[in-house]
Amino acid sequence: MMNEHTAKAFDADLLDLTQKVAEMGGMAEKLIADSVEALARRDIELAKRVVAGDAAIDALQHDTEEKAVLTIARRQPMAIDLRDVVGALRVSNDLERIGDLAKNIAKRVTALNGDFHPQKLIRGVEHMATLVLGQLKRVLDAYAGRDLTSALAVWKGDEQIDAMCTSLFRELLTYMMEDPRNITFCIHLMFCAKNIERMGDHATNIAETVYYMVEGRAIADPRPKGDTTSFASMQAS
Repeated sequence: MMNEHTAKAFDADLLDLTQKVAEMGGMAEKLIADSVEALARRDIELAKRVVAGDAAIDALQHDTEEKAVLTIARRQPMAIDLRDVVGALRVSNDLERIGDLAKNIAKRVTALNGDFHPQKLIRGVEHMATLVLGQLKRVLDAYAGRDLTSALAVWKGDEQIDAMCTSLFRELLTYMMEDPRNITFCIHLMFCAKNIERMGDHATNIAETVYYMVEGRAIADPRPKGDTTSFASMQAS
């Protein structure tokens, strides 16, 4: 059992960790929104700011990791207290990866700059991003409030993002078949869509972490997946 002094020190450490994760969450949400806006507007300057902004989320993730390790070493938390620290560490790792994925999208903006291409295809990517942003916001709120119901809703909602990714992939493939001049543009959008789909996977990871923190065990059921095409196995680039 922690004595009163140790318990107060642990509470302070945990609050610091929670605040760091919340700050990372805000950064990740902004990077997603800005990267997709840069893509839609072919805004190279905004894309450059997204690429540069990823370094800040990386640094904060490193700070969070160090803080979590030190907290475990100094306070030696048990049971739910330990799960809270491990949960912060896991969530920060997922948010750092989301930042990397947003940076990947921003890097493709320069390649897309130039000839006009069907705006409705980019709207499909925007729609996916809007859905993923909603999932991320909801799961971060679930993390902050230890809200198991909301976390499970996000976990179950990943299938919808996968299905949207598959639908967009098929539409892009059709455009490539109709006119070879669309191939380069469509391939770039495919990778952007895949990056967004991976962001959804990380939001689902966070939902699983919330479940672990609250219940003390992993979700027993297999993760719902709606994407069964070969595109689902592509590595986000």
